[in-house]
Amino acid sequence: MVLNRTELLTVRDVLDELGGVSPRTFYRWRELRTAPRCIRLPNGELRVRRDALEEWLDDRAEGAT
Repeated sequence: MVLNRTELLTVRDVLDELGGVSPRTFYRWRELRTAPRCIRLPNGELRVRRDALEEWLDDRAEGAT
């Protein structure tokens, strides 16, 4: 499967990819400015670019200690 790096994911898509994180947790991360960067559409809905989600995950990866 080829991933489209510019694909815009819904909040639900992001939560599913994160293994079922709750919407409340995601929006709390937004309040704390620790969530992946989002795009607010003119209708008020949020989207996350796939590459931004992947970068956000990479930034949180823990190396072997």
